[in-house]
Amino acid sequence: MSENVVSIRNVNIYQGGNLILEDVSFDVSKGEFVYLVGKTGTGKSSLLKTLYGELPLKQGSGNVVGFDLKDMTWKKVPFLRRNLGVVFQDFQLLTDRNVYENLKFVLKATGWEDKKAMDDKINDVLDKVGLKSKGFKYPFEMSGGEQQRVDIARALLNSPKLILADEPTGNLDPETSDEIMQLLFHIAKDIDTSVIMATHDFIVINKYPSRMLTTERGKVFDTPLETLMNASR
Repeated sequence: MSENVVSIRNVNIYQGGNLILEDVSFDVSKGEFVYLVGKTGTGKSSLLKTLYGELPLKQGSGNVVGFDLKDMTWKKVPFLRRNLGVVFQDFQLLTDRNVYENLKFVLKATGWEDKKAMDDKINDVLDKVGLKSKGFKYPFEMSGGEQQRVDIARALLNSPKLILADEPTGNLDPETSDEIMQLLFHIAKDIDTSVIMATHDFIVINKYPSRMLTTERGKVFDTPLETLMNASR
């Protein structure tokens, strides 16, 4: 039986006092790639924020990478996030330092101290995303695709069990989107890190089919890959 890195049961998700998603239940297993799709304003971001501890879980039960979301306090949130990788649409790289220093900044912020261990880890994640020779470059010297790869490398620094990717291809051209999708699928399949990717790009979904969680009318609908493949025949 596959290990679950996310287990959500009968969860109601609120934004302030407003109920955004009702009676949400799903699991994500180790090494699984799952799309999170839905129109703007249907709760995708609220669901992601619940998973990484920005929105408190008030009703239902949730476990993410071994952390009980119901038991989450502000003091515990940093420990949860050390076991997660978050990839943003707009990269959020520090523009005043090069790629190596961007990654070193994150390691230091999460408690790393040994310089050789940090060097080894940075080289390892840059190699995984195909940027081993680009550590000296500044973000403004890189293409959008390269910056997104740095963002993914940053998400891999603490060997997370789960990566949450929020519209990671949203600002990229189709060819570069293909490269990022292949990289994310490689991370799930070969590194055994689960990926939940929020997107509304159905060109990407059709080209790289996988299980879908869809936010619609205040609910989350779970569509396995087999159902999608059968529907396309």
